[in-house]
Amino acid sequence: MAERLVVLSDMWGAKKGLWITSYLGYLQQYFDIVFYDCQQLANINPTIDTQENVHAEFVNGGICTAVAHLLKKETTPSHYLAFSTGGTIAWKANLLGLPMKSLYAVSATRIRKENELIKGPMTLLYGGNDTHKPSEEWAKELGVSMELIPNFGHELYTDEKIIQKVCKDLLGTVIQRHYQD
Repeated sequence: MAERLVVLSDMWGAKKGLWITSYLGYLQQYFDIVFYDCQQLANINPTIDTQENVHAEFVNGGICTAVAHLLKKETTPSHYLAFSTGGTIAWKANLLGLPMKSLYAVSATRIRKENELIKGPMTLLYGGNDTHKPSEEWAKELGVSMELIPNFGHELYTDEKIIQKVCKDLLGTVIQRHYQD
């Protein structure tokens, strides 16, 4: 039986998310995948289309709404792959009891404001030039490690080389855990 993988989009959801199909294409043969569009989880009006306005919607209640909806929808322990705002939503939901086998968060934006560690294994991946990444002090204080990819910015997760890396990492980690159990 395939492991369950919950995928959380970035703030754009499926709107600007053609890159997400590459992840799903690589991973669907190994996982039972559930995909969530974070704009839909947050009940954000789909006609809002500027980065500033979408960001404001998430910061001003959308993240909390998305967390609440995710907690209602997901009760089965699963692996999570989350991008940007999706990483923040997964982190906050885990702190509120979301059953999570692992979290692979790419460019998770607002976790740098968190001071409590999630339960379970995690991988945090950022572009070295990402202005939204947590500081080294934050990582040290919480006792987490972050992998930084040089010469990439916030949207590194849309690059084909990074897509392959993330999928390979995720498969390796899950397969390794499967054989250890």
